[in-house]
Amino acid sequence: MAELYEVKQEREKVILVGVKEQEDDDTEKSLLELMELAKTAQADTLATFIQNRESAHPGTYIGKGKIEEVSQAVCELGADGIICDDELSPAQMKNLEAALGCKVMDRTMLILDIFAQHAVTREGKIQVELAQLKYRQTRLIGMRDALSRLGGGIGTRGPGEKKLEVDRRLIKSRIAQLNRELSEVKKNREVARSLRSKNPVPVVAIVGYTNAGKSTLLNYLTGAGVLSQDMLFATLDPTTRNLKLAGGEEILVTDTVGFIRKLPHHLVDAFRSTLEEAKYSDLILHVVDASGEEAETQMHVVYETLYQLGIKDKTVVTVFNKMDLADPDRMIKDRRADCAVRISAKTGEGVEKLLEKIGEILKEKQVLLEKVFLYNESGQIALVRKYGQILAQEYREDGIFVSAYVPKELYHSLVG
Repeated sequence: MAELYEVKQEREKVILVGVKEQEDDDTEKSLLELMELAKTAQADTLATFIQNRESAHPGTYIGKGKIEEVSQAVCELGADGIICDDELSPAQMKNLEAALGCKVMDRTMLILDIFAQHAVTREGKIQVELAQLKYRQTRLIGMRDALSRLGGGIGTRGPGEKKLEVDRRLIKSRIAQLNRELSEVKKNREVARSLRSKNPVPVVAIVGYTNAGKSTLLNYLTGAGVLSQDMLFATLDPTTRNLKLAGGEEILVTDTVGFIRKLPHHLVDAFRSTLEEAKYSDLILHVVDASGEEAETQMHVVYETLYQLGIKDKTVVTVFNKMDLADPDRMIKDRRADCAVRISAKTGEGVEKLLEKIGEILKEKQVLLEKVFLYNESGQIALVRKYGQILAQEYREDGIFVSAYVPKELYHSLVG
């Protein structure tokens, strides 16, 4: 009988490179985040380099002197390649690779690689492959020499892996096919949304920076069992679950993909239908990691991404999460939110208060129904109890009097 051997995946060794264009920009923090992204992609960071320049070099991203420094570090440390903290142009990538003699990756390639590893659903996989192909299409010319020596690792994983060696015409054909498939998936999602809009169940969308604790919160509220790990982009595909509030009314809670600074536009375009779950919600829960030093920057990124998606004029409850780890003397505020609640999705601290706040806000969006139902209309009263909040119920000779707050859609169907 043949013996089975466990094949251990070799971790890549990389060097991170960034360009600091202004004295007060956040290049150092962005590189720390890039290091976390590399770790999520199974790569170890050996060193980091930052060059102070008015702008990135148009031909090689960094200048000649810094290229020599990085090249020396690649040789001395035995690095497999470098990762640049911005999206490189095809010329920058080709020239930098020629100058360094090693694999060159950028932030977009890294994030696409992580998405390729974590996509689970058919829609998620289509979206990732589409984003990968659009990114690679512009870089096909000039990559042909490199294709023969890409032996795996970051930038070669995922559904698009087998497409690296096809020409521009075939990539264009594949993109067209994926767009058709994605169009079908979008139609199904729109049908689901249409049915949902006829259903008076309120929808609450959870948004936030990656690794802020969105999935942990969804799991705590609904027992969804969604993967929840201390890593960037642990979950990509949206998950929707039912939740019953204390007043008895039912709501739907949807988790969405996490945001990140410099989110590649290929991904924003590809995941637009998924991210737009927030657009069709009644309420947005904006989850923030209150224990991190970057909370304010991350909140800004989330609002900018929501704005980019055309999501405006929504009621936003900012949920300052991980309060069990946060500095008690540091009080973060979100002036753009309608209100804020401080919780720990891990321990459950403050979650009851959050649920109360959700109930209060949804109640404000409801209308007061006062009606006498005939005794043979008990099914309608069951709808009121399921989707609204009954304040009073009285049995009379002519029927059952009900006073309740109900969604506007249900109100019109009951009194119409």
